[in-house]
Amino acid sequence: MQKQNIFLIGPMGAGKSTVGRFLAQRMGYEFLDSDNEIEARTGVTIPMIFDIEGEAGFRDREVAVIDDLTQQKNLVLATGGGAVLREENRRALCSRGFVVYLRASVDSLIARTKNDRSRPLLQTDNPEQVIRELLEKRDPIYMELADLVVETQQVSVYRVVKHIHETLESQGVV
Repeated sequence: MQKQNIFLIGPMGAGKSTVGRFLAQRMGYEFLDSDNEIEARTGVTIPMIFDIEGEAGFRDREVAVIDDLTQQKNLVLATGGGAVLREENRRALCSRGFVVYLRASVDSLIARTKNDRSRPLLQTDNPEQVIRELLEKRDPIYMELADLVVETQQVSVYRVVKHIHETLESQGVV
């Protein structure tokens, strides 16, 4: 069975949105970011959703958006870092596309997210500890879901995109 969609998973700061945009362009696919879609559909920012509805409310919205988006064709989708926490999302991602885990070291993730105020889970006194704890919990889930794992630290976006695209072609995915 040929899988048409490419779904990018991984922690915040791994490069899903950046890689996704370039990969979609290279493949002639549409690019969407599930977090951006949630904001577009609700008309408010993700930090505001977290403030009003909490993480559980946000995750409910995320399930609906991912269910909708994963049913499209010829799509590269960047998911939020915690999307894999819900079973519904894991099922949708695995059954409707090719899942690529963009993996990065804790140090790399800290460097990439240190000045980003749009990440509610990192608005704490110790964002490094939060990143370590999230990665410890989520990395096994990312690994289980992934059809392909790509390390993103110390590698250019171009090389990551080229590697993913070549792998997809060699496996007959695209």
